[in-house]
Amino acid sequence: MSGRLFVIGLGPGAAEMQTPQATQALALASDLLGYGPYLARAPQQAGQIRHASDNREELARARHGLCLAASGKTVALLSGGDAGVFGMAAAVFEAIEHGEPAWRALEVEVVPGVSAMFAVAARLGAPLGHDFCAISLSDNLKPWALVRQRLTAAARAGFVMALYNPLSRARPWQLGDAFALLRGLLPGDTQVAFATAVSRADERIDIMDLAVADPARADMRTLVLVGSAATRRIDRPGQPPWLYTPRQAGESAA
Repeated sequence: MSGRLFVIGLGPGAAEMQTPQATQALALASDLLGYGPYLARAPQQAGQIRHASDNREELARARHGLCLAASGKTVALLSGGDAGVFGMAAAVFEAIEHGEPAWRALEVEVVPGVSAMFAVAARLGAPLGHDFCAISLSDNLKPWALVRQRLTAAARAGFVMALYNPLSRARPWQLGDAFALLRGLLPGDTQVAFATAVSRADERIDIMDLAVADPARADMRTLVLVGSAATRRIDRPGQPPWLYTPRQAGESAA
């Protein structure tokens, strides 16, 4: 087949955090598909066709992109952050597995991007300096009981947690429930960072203790980073504190 499909991570927002590889792939595409705000972040190029869709239409968007590529087009499917982290890449391969046999012959390339958790960690210092995990708090595609099970396991294992999709207007209560669960498993002074719109003009980062962390501080643009019991805070006069998680743990830290 002559068609080609790029699955592109655009990074967290700022143009300078978009990788050169992503920029090159965008320039090659005849058709761009994505959630409207992500399409708006891609540079306008003469002759390109843009196909906008809603943010809960990932599988339909993936199938549309595969159909266009199968017709000979060079297609770019856009994700924020990294396309493989709660992004479009998994939807594309799900569509391929259950879709047209001919789609398996397409040239599909996943173009990595800077995930929100890495952009946030860089702003904070080095909170992901030891073992960590990423958990989506959305229960659109999995039961909330499973989210609670994974939060419990991560807290007990001593992982720093990057919490994606913390809440929305349709899901206003999950983050509060997650904090209530974690307060029973972690010290009250465990550091929690709320990072909204990182790398964009309206960036805002707040750091507070788990004991007083207010879920109302978050929205769907926010990544919530919950430190482990080992995560350290370095206060600085007149400047935001740094957070880091020591590289040693267990007997190695003795």
